[in-house]
Amino acid sequence: MLDQRTGPDLTIEDVRAAHARIKPYIHETPVLTSSYFNELTGAELFFKCENFQKAGAFKVRGASNAVFGLSDEVAKKGVATHSSGNHALSLSYAAGRRGIPCHVVMPRTAPEAKKAAVRGYGGIITECEPSTTSREALFAEVQAATGAEFVHPYNDPRVICGQATCSLEMLSQVDNMDAVIAPIGGGGMISGTCLTLSNLAPDMEIYAAEPDQADDAARSFRAGHIIADDAPNTIADGLKVPLKENTWHFVSNFVTDVLTASEQEIIDAMKLTWERMKIVMEPSCAVPMATILRNPDLFRGKRVGVVITGGNVDLDKLPWTLG
Repeated sequence: MLDQRTGPDLTIEDVRAAHARIKPYIHETPVLTSSYFNELTGAELFFKCENFQKAGAFKVRGASNAVFGLSDEVAKKGVATHSSGNHALSLSYAAGRRGIPCHVVMPRTAPEAKKAAVRGYGGIITECEPSTTSREALFAEVQAATGAEFVHPYNDPRVICGQATCSLEMLSQVDNMDAVIAPIGGGGMISGTCLTLSNLAPDMEIYAAEPDQADDAARSFRAGHIIADDAPNTIADGLKVPLKENTWHFVSNFVTDVLTASEQEIIDAMKLTWERMKIVMEPSCAVPMATILRNPDLFRGKRVGVVITGGNVDLDKLPWTLG
């Protein structure tokens, strides 16, 4: 069974099966371009807009693959997870489509827009303190009480295969890319990207992007083993969680480099993208653009896929309006 396998066991056929399974429940999101950003960076950038995805984020891919892959017997008890937001609302969305309960442990500091979306999809929220330790301890209590199937936000092969469908689509939408860059927190999207590209485009560079203030993946990458921060402080709320064994397999074996950006660079890139491309994106999604602008020589002259992972923003707390 897929949920009993690990990262090294996954194949491109698992990705194709996931794509067929989730197709009725997701959008094939568009790829947009910007002559402004091409001129600014000297690269040809292709923005895969998962901010237009169902539930507003790429995580609906992995969540849907997990939910719709469950047997009826397991599904009737529902699903459960811990998440700062996008996985929570994506799992709630998928569970709602299947008509089963979804229990979610969320940090009390998670954006109110994401909490509202979880509740809107029928998810049942239990709030925890904003640390990995608190999140995982409280989740264990919720799962024990409900008997629901745990769908980890990223360290789950079903989720990784679902996220891999994003890059599978992108390969059919954009020819001859030299590189792909995506944000990294726990590593679900990057792992899925690695899974697809290592099989179908093994010469393509894969960059992960994260905040300076939550740079555990960059430090892990350089150290050669997982370094986990318990409660990093960054505006990129979706990138605060550490790598786990399944995602570390892909990061350590297939990622070209892990790049970082400052808080101000993330805010500036987010605002600039809103202004120039007229699309809503959350701070976590601005990190790749911020790292491209910080490291222009890495990307100049290349055709680069940029994954915009989500658009679930608290519009009352836009970062450039906060004093």
